[in-house]
Amino acid sequence: MTAITDALRITRSVQLAEVDPRSTPGFTGKKADGEAALAAGVDRLADLQERLFAASRAGGDRSVLLMVQGMDTSGKGGIMRHVVGQIDPQGVDITAFKAPTATERKHDFLWRIERALPKPGMIGVFDRSHYEDVLIHRVQQFSPAAEIQERYGRIVEFEREIADRGIRLVKVMLHISFEEQGARLLERLDRPDKHWKYNPGDVDERGHWDDYMEAYQVAINRTARADAPWHVVPADHKWYARLAVRELLLEALKEVDPQWPAADYDVAGERERLLALGGVPEPEEEPSEAVEESAEAVGESAEAVEEPKQQSKKAKKKAKKKAKKKAKQQAKKKAKQAEKAKKSG
Repeated sequence: MTAITDALRITRSVQLAEVDPRSTPGFTGKKADGEAALAAGVDRLADLQERLFAASRAGGDRSVLLMVQGMDTSGKGGIMRHVVGQIDPQGVDITAFKAPTATERKHDFLWRIERALPKPGMIGVFDRSHYEDVLIHRVQQFSPAAEIQERYGRIVEFEREIADRGIRLVKVMLHISFEEQGARLLERLDRPDKHWKYNPGDVDERGHWDDYMEAYQVAINRTARADAPWHVVPADHKWYARLAVRELLLEALKEVDPQWPAADYDVAGERERLLALGGVPEPEEEPSEAVEESAEAVGESAEAVEEPKQQSKKAKKKAKKKAKKKAKQQAKKKAKQAEKAKKSG
C-alpha cells in the first residue's frame, strides 16, 4: 500500500463534496515530479504484467480487472493511453461499455459484463461498467427505483463471486469538478482537432450534474467493502489521475504476486543440445570468476579515475607545449631555407 493508494481507498462511505477534485492525495510533488514518477514505474509494471501472463501458461488462474468510471471528459481515455498503454497489448483486454445493444437488452444487466471479464493471465480494463445501470439509470429513470435498489446488492454479490474466481478488482471513480469539465468541453469546441471528441449529449448530461454526483455517492457507499474498495481519484490534474491509477494497478499486481513458472523440461539437457548444434554465443564465465574480475576492475577503475581532472589538464598542457615547440622548429627551418636561397642567389 503506497501513500497514494492508501489516501484514495474507500471501504465504507464517502462524501464527494468533501473530496477536492484539484487535490493530489498522497503526493506532494508538482506536475513534473508526477510525470517523472509515472515514467519511472514503467519497467516494474511491465515486469509484473508479464509474470501474470506467463503464470497463466502454467495453469495460473489469477487476473486483474481495472474498472474506470467518471463523468464525460474526466480522463478515462488518458488512462487508457498513458497507464494501460505501458503494458504489453497481448496481455490486456479493454472493453468500452456504451448503451446496451438490442441483444444485450434481452439479458440481465450483468450478462454483458460477465462475457467481458478477463481470462487468467490477463489485465482487463473496463471503460465504464455495470455501474452505469445504477448511475444513468437512476438519473434518467431508465429503470424503476426498486430495481435499482436491488442491483446494488447484486453488484456486491457479483464482485464477491469474481474475486473467488481469482480476479483482483480495482474500482476507480475519476472525480472531476464541474468547472474543469466545462473547460475541457469548451476546448473541444474551440479546437478543430478535438471536434471529433465532442458530443452534444455531454452538455445534456452536464445539466444533471448534481444528480450524477448523488448517484455516484450512493453507488459507492452501497458497494464499497474492505475486499472490494472504491478509489475516488481527484481528476482535475490529468497527470495526478494517471499516476494514481497506475499506482492502484501496480498495487493490485503486487498483491497477486505472480511468479515465473518453472520449466516443464530438462533445462540443462536442452542447453547441451543447443550448444552441440553450434552457432550460439560462447558460454559465459562462471559467476564466481566474473564477480572476482568485476571487483578487480572496480578497484582498477577507482585508481584510474582518482584524479581525472588533473590528468586531463596535464595532458592538455603537455600537448600544447609540444605543439608550440614543433611550430618554433618549423619556423627556424623555414628561416634557414630562406637564408640559404638568398646566398645562392
